[in-house]
Amino acid sequence: MKPANTTMAALGTTVFEVMSRLAIEHGSINLGQGFPDEDGPADVRRVAADALMDGPNQYPPMAGLPELRRAIAAHARRFYGLDYDWENEIVVTSGATEALADCLLGLLDPGDEVVLLEPLYDSYPPIVERSGATPRYVSLSPPDWRLPVEALEAAFGPKTRMILLNTPMNPAAKAFRRDELEAVARLCVEHDAICLCDEVYEHLLFDGLRHIPIAGLPGMRERTLRIGSAGKIFSLTGWKVGWIEGPAELMGAVAKTHQFVTFTTAPNLQKAVAHGLGKEDGYFAGLAAALQAKRDRLSAGLDRAGFGVLPSEGTYFVSADVRPLGFDGGDEAFCRTITREAGVTAVPVSAFFRRGKVDHLARFCFCKRDATLDEASGRLRAYFGG
Repeated sequence: MKPANTTMAALGTTVFEVMSRLAIEHGSINLGQGFPDEDGPADVRRVAADALMDGPNQYPPMAGLPELRRAIAAHARRFYGLDYDWENEIVVTSGATEALADCLLGLLDPGDEVVLLEPLYDSYPPIVERSGATPRYVSLSPPDWRLPVEALEAAFGPKTRMILLNTPMNPAAKAFRRDELEAVARLCVEHDAICLCDEVYEHLLFDGLRHIPIAGLPGMRERTLRIGSAGKIFSLTGWKVGWIEGPAELMGAVAKTHQFVTFTTAPNLQKAVAHGLGKEDGYFAGLAAALQAKRDRLSAGLDRAGFGVLPSEGTYFVSADVRPLGFDGGDEAFCRTITREAGVTAVPVSAFFRRGKVDHLARFCFCKRDATLDEASGRLRAYFGG
């Protein structure tokens, strides 16, 4: 039998699945995988349920239901002052990971280079490599994860086709500041490069921080693709409804790729997301406030257990330095140890690096019930004597 594709066959099992299996095996509280343990707004779920029963349940338009594409365009105008043509500049996808694949496979050729900032979501490198392009890694460093502009400048070159930016950034829980985004924009313009921006956590920012889409910076509207996620905005990660916003000149190739990846997305879920995007401002502010309170709750518990807790400016996650606990065996060994012996599961941050070396941080997910966070904190304090 002929061998499988070398890029995909060489991949290991994602760290989220590995740690989740270990958590099940040991009956551990799983704070590794990033999903809420309570479902999102009842009215959004009700619209989906009614639309499922009322129908139609046949193929919706390939690019997405018009009402959802209009709602996505209205959302971009409402929050960021960005104008997109809902007919030609927005495509609905079956989740943000599909959106990433559509953009990367649709716009990259063998020989292209893509700048990736690490730590990074682990699906980025395989899709880039499967497209035939070459990743160029730029490593950010804790605890503040500031963008190293000189290293970024060195990563851009004559073959640079794209930079993949994630803000707010998983797993660093960092929101890129305007001066950092301006540095990225300058290099994109100078090198005529595309900016693919994963913005799925756009409404999950804390401490008064505001999301800044790089598409709104000078020279970037025509070269930026924005990816959004209903799963993150409405705490419904299993729905897998995402979207891409971008200039028509780029979206044509992206849409053609989408038609041969999933073609379309469940129509009842699209109707519900369209409804949700029109919710009042208080919903979006309340989502961020509720998650900030959970961040503070878990961070305080980790601090009492003896961890060195890093800042978390957004997303579902907080990272913690394991070295103050006297553990020097690396973050993967640490996460396996606390799963087996303390009954709490986290994810090693080293799993989010391809080139850099950070092996002393564990990432914990705080979008869980308060009782779950308190129980996890208590187990860790008891184990470490905090």
